[in-house]
Amino acid sequence: MTPEPPTRTEAGPDEAERRLRAALAEAAHEVAPAPVPLAAIAREGRTRRRRRATALASGCALAVAAVTLTLVQGLSPARQSVPARPPVPVQQPPAPSPPSPPAPPRPPRTVAPGERVAAGGGWTVWLTDDGKHWSGPDGYENSRSVTDGNVDTDRPGITHQAQGDARGTFHSGLYYGTTDAARMEITGANGRKTTATLLRLPGEPAWGVWYASTPPTPTTSPGTTTGTTDSGTGAGTTTSSSDNTDTTGTWPEDRVTLYDTTGRIIATLP
Repeated sequence: MTPEPPTRTEAGPDEAERRLRAALAEAAHEVAPAPVPLAAIAREGRTRRRRRATALASGCALAVAAVTLTLVQGLSPARQSVPARPPVPVQQPPAPSPPSPPAPPRPPRTVAPGERVAAGGGWTVWLTDDGKHWSGPDGYENSRSVTDGNVDTDRPGITHQAQGDARGTFHSGLYYGTTDAARMEITGANGRKTTATLLRLPGEPAWGVWYASTPPTPTTSPGTTTGTTDSGTGAGTTTSSSDNTDTTGTWPEDRVTLYDTTGRIIATLP
C-alpha cells in the first residue's frame, strides 16, 4: 500500500524554517536604519590624534631633559663635601707645677779629727777640735775657728765662706748652737736650691761644718772670689758681719738655711 504525500497543513520542519526566514526578512525591510554620525566620528578621531601628539611631545621633552641632566651631571666635577670644622677647644691656662719637695733630712756625717774629706772640684775639708779647715785645687788653704770667741755656740747661727770663678763656686762654713741640724740648703739668686753636706766630730758637739758647690752664673767674675760672712739667728734676730777680702761675684746673694729633723728652720743667712 503506497503512503499519501503530506498536505499543506502538515508541513515539516523545513517549511517552518522557510516561513520564519521570510517573516524576519519582511520585518527587516520595514526597519529604516539611522544615518551614520560621520561628523562626530571625525571629530572624535581628530581629538584622539591631538591627545596622542601632545603626549608624544611631552614624553620627548621629558626624555631630552633627562638625557641633558645626565650629561651635565656626568661632565660636572663631583663636589667634595667639606667636613664640618670641629669646635675649637678652650685653651686652659697650664696648671702651675707643684714645688719640688725638699730633700729628705740627712744626719750630719761624723768624721774623725783631721780626717780629710774630698768635697769635689779639688776642694778638701777637715775638722779639728778648734774648728774648720779647707783647701782648694790651687793650693789655697784657710781655717775658721770656733774657739777664738767670734762664734757663740750657745746661740744657733751659720757662717758662709765662698770661693768661685768661671768654673763655679765652692761654699762652706760652720753651723753652731744646735745638735739638731739635719739639712742645709743654699738658694741662689735665680731660685735654684742646692743641698749641702753636713759634717761633725764624734760626741755630737754643738757645732759642725757644711759644704756645697754651685755652677757658675752669667755674672760670676773670671777671677777668684773669696769672702766670709757670719750670722746668728737666736731669739728671732739676725746679726751678721763680713770680713771679705774680695766681694766680686754673686755669692753674697745666696741664701743659706739650716733645718732641724722636723723641717723647722734653725738659722738663716743672710
